[in-house]
Amino acid sequence: MIPADSRLSTPAGPVPSSAPSWNRQRHSQMPSHRYQDLYSRVDVPLLDRTWPSRRLTEAPLWVPVDLRDGNQALAEPMDPERKRAFFELMVSMGYKEIEVGYPSASQTDYDFVRLIAETDIAPEDVTIVVFTPARRDLIERTVESIRGIRNPVVIHLYTATAPLWREVVLGHDRDSLRALILAGGSDVLEFAGDLDGVRFEFSPEVFNLTEPDYALELCDAMTTLWDASPDRPVILNLPATVEAASPNVYADQIEYMHRNLDRRDAVILSVHPHNDRGTGIACAELAVLAGAQRVEGCIFGNGERTGNVDLATLALNLHAQGVDPMIDFSDIDHIRRVVEHSNRIEIHPRHPYVGDLVHTAFSGTHQDAIKKGFAEHRARAEATGSRPEDLPWRVPYLPVDPADLGRSYEAVIRVNSQSGKGGIAYLLERDYGIEMPRRLQVDFSRRVQQQADETGRELDAEALLAAFERSYLSATPSRVELLEVDVATTGETSRTTVGLRIDGDRHEATFADVGPVEAATRLLADHGVHVEIVSLHQTSLSSGSGAEALTLLEVRRGPETVWAAGRHRSVLEASVRAVVNAASR
Repeated sequence: MIPADSRLSTPAGPVPSSAPSWNRQRHSQMPSHRYQDLYSRVDVPLLDRTWPSRRLTEAPLWVPVDLRDGNQALAEPMDPERKRAFFELMVSMGYKEIEVGYPSASQTDYDFVRLIAETDIAPEDVTIVVFTPARRDLIERTVESIRGIRNPVVIHLYTATAPLWREVVLGHDRDSLRALILAGGSDVLEFAGDLDGVRFEFSPEVFNLTEPDYALELCDAMTTLWDASPDRPVILNLPATVEAASPNVYADQIEYMHRNLDRRDAVILSVHPHNDRGTGIACAELAVLAGAQRVEGCIFGNGERTGNVDLATLALNLHAQGVDPMIDFSDIDHIRRVVEHSNRIEIHPRHPYVGDLVHTAFSGTHQDAIKKGFAEHRARAEATGSRPEDLPWRVPYLPVDPADLGRSYEAVIRVNSQSGKGGIAYLLERDYGIEMPRRLQVDFSRRVQQQADETGRELDAEALLAAFERSYLSATPSRVELLEVDVATTGETSRTTVGLRIDGDRHEATFADVGPVEAATRLLADHGVHVEIVSLHQTSLSSGSGAEALTLLEVRRGPETVWAAGRHRSVLEASVRAVVNAASR
């Protein structure tokens, strides 16, 4: 029910005249006329584009900016302990270029850069990136922060270049802003041009809303100023600072730069997508198709306002296509714990790859497909004599093997009121060795659905086992009780003795050349209890000599059939117990 003070207004405008008969959506009261599409705000060069025909075949250089861009987006910026833990995590995962801070913006960031200079927490093959605006005093402090660092260093200079930012924020026209940027580039060269192992990066912030010819002009001016060469390349980073168009537009913009930049062999073309439209991942992937070689973002996508591009998702998207991401995610839960601790932000349970529920199926149809996929995977391994983890992965609904990420299969299938027989059967077989024939799966799933509907709660494997035992292994009150069963063989003759208590009275009989199940049903029939067995299934609940046997019986009762089960270390006694349970129900 909509509260009385809600501003929600159900669309009541006319149905567009062009709408087909099956689409009855009406014009809403949303003030969409206040906004312009990107094509009205900036010229998007038309290209004989090549990116749609390209494929992602290798990982770009990943550059996590969690310690700078991500840190700026936190309500509580990281303290030194959290920042160091995050940095050490990124090193252990294999990142080789890490933006570590904005040393002119805070003492904490400056001190962290100095920590890297004065300790060995950064392996020598890791490039350290520091961030600065185009202001002389801040550039000088930034350069001071990196003195003594033995690692390769990148000084990252940025200035917003889009018309709205020029006019409203900076108060510059194109020419004066160009002069400001070049002055900043000259200051970088003055303070750090003679430092060994130091390279430069320039970001025309809000590149995606900047006139393409102006962005190209600025980038070429910077590579000329810094004398970019193949042995000392300049990074040109082209941010979608505020995502403002569909990902194909960003790809066109990147390909335009890729094809028209001067000194292209001396440029590392980088992208930095944000996620305002929720398509940052797609923007990054298409940008790499369009010529980008380097991607800046945050592990799991933290950042203002709706996030930076998610490097973990990008990398694992490659992994799921058979491409080495060049970063290790084999313990994704540990990675998540460190990121959550450092950011003080919990990761959504449906977040790609890392969320608690991303490998979990509640839906019955999904569970059935996953169960069959796992069975086929095991069968292929047995047939080829291979380990399951060495075989090509092809389980429905699971784009990657959870084990690749350090996840067990325990949470893959979970049961609630939406679940089906396949998922329920999978959990009982996985955790307890109970292999149910299809008709029993149907019967038991109805019982589980009823319990889930009544409680409104998820049922774990332990709860399913309790429901199974209550449904098939126990009968209260019990009309029939097993007292004894014994099989004796003399020569070629066998004798089976069965003792039962039926309705409180003890009965015993011995049958020649008859198995225990038939002996029990005969004794029951002799005393007015008829058990007509339709099918019998036997399985072991675990491996080894001490394993319990489980017998599942399908018994006809009028026009329908019901199920009962018996469990014992002896297969024979388990079968008789199943008959007794069937008679008692």
